[in-house]
Amino acid sequence: MKIVKTIPRLRQLVAAQRIKGRGIGLVPTMGALHQGHLSLIRLAKRTSEFVVVSIFVNPAQFGPKEDLKKYPRELQRDAALCSTAGADLIFAPRVQDVYPDDYRTYVTVERLTDGLCGASRPGHFRGVATVVSKLFNMVRPDVAVFGQKDAQQAAVIRQMARDLDFPVKFVVGPIVREKDGLAMSSRNAYLTPAERAQAPALYHALNLAKWLARSGRREAGMVKREMTKMLAREAPLGEVDYIGIVDNRTLEPVKKITGDTLVALAVRFSSARLIDNIII
Repeated sequence: MKIVKTIPRLRQLVAAQRIKGRGIGLVPTMGALHQGHLSLIRLAKRTSEFVVVSIFVNPAQFGPKEDLKKYPRELQRDAALCSTAGADLIFAPRVQDVYPDDYRTYVTVERLTDGLCGASRPGHFRGVATVVSKLFNMVRPDVAVFGQKDAQQAAVIRQMARDLDFPVKFVVGPIVREKDGLAMSSRNAYLTPAERAQAPALYHALNLAKWLARSGRREAGMVKREMTKMLAREAPLGEVDYIGIVDNRTLEPVKKITGDTLVALAVRFSSARLIDNIII
């Protein structure tokens, strides 16, 4: 496995694989890898002969008061994990190579970015769509693998790729959880012991929504209220950012849980904003 930091070298190595007829897979990450990321790399390896993992803390998707400066950067550790998962190449560019001083172009996906995380993190998905479109142009993957934990991100990138005619097949890997149900996230490391003990409440609230829907209680407003009550009881150290019950394809709010409904939530603890979701 190789680590490259420049775009020309990346393109050279990927082109050599393409000449050999090998399918190219891409797993975009910001590093600080955990077992959730590794499951995506393994998934990419099952669908592509040559897997590129990008490791790039993308400044364009962080707000002015978010954790850009303290976001963990541990390339050698991440590289060792990538190797165990079967990655073939790590692309770890410098910020100035991705966004030169005279950079002026950004990608905006409309409507899908209005709610959920888009409402509380203005500009976030513009940064995500921009960097992923650049990675698609740099790597030209046949397959791109994303995680279900970032359900809105996956929907936004799928729409962007379709609208801009990127010839990329999308694969979305399932959420990987800790034994107590907490979705694996690089930001879990920010939690204090007391907050970590309360964080599984996010998954409990999602399971409550599933139970209510399967019991015939499908009115979205009522489900949100019951989820909010559970979070208040089980995670008093957290502050609910949002609870969204939306169509899984359009991300438009629904009044009633029917088929293919995404239930998503975000909860802020002192130094961590956690997200999670399920599909009902």
